[in-house]
Amino acid sequence: MGYLPRDVQEAVAEGLNVPLNKVYGVVSFYHHFTVEPKGKYQIAVCNGTACYVKGAPAIISGLEEELGIKAGETTKDGKFSLAAVRCLGACSLAPVMTINQKAYGLMNADKAVDVLKQYE
Repeated sequence: MGYLPRDVQEAVAEGLNVPLNKVYGVVSFYHHFTVEPKGKYQIAVCNGTACYVKGAPAIISGLEEELGIKAGETTKDGKFSLAAVRCLGACSLAPVMTINQKAYGLMNADKAVDVLKQYE
């Protein structure tokens, strides 16, 4: 979702009769768009204050180790993308992560990896 490869950007630029760099400027500005494909399962770990204080960095590290990628990347098989996000709005369940918008609260690194295994 939101993936706009170069050929699509070129078609948009041509259709709007604007330079490609103008289209790319919009694509790179808005977080809803990406120039890299996202995984089938998009994992977001809240990095807001409550989640951060309660262990979000350890969750991110655990998932990075399990998946073999860093936050902001997608696994080579295209199955998982991992993102550290500003706030998921569920502070009372901190730390929180989502997988394709399904929320998991009161996480720690081990629980996060266990949840991830449900999607493998």
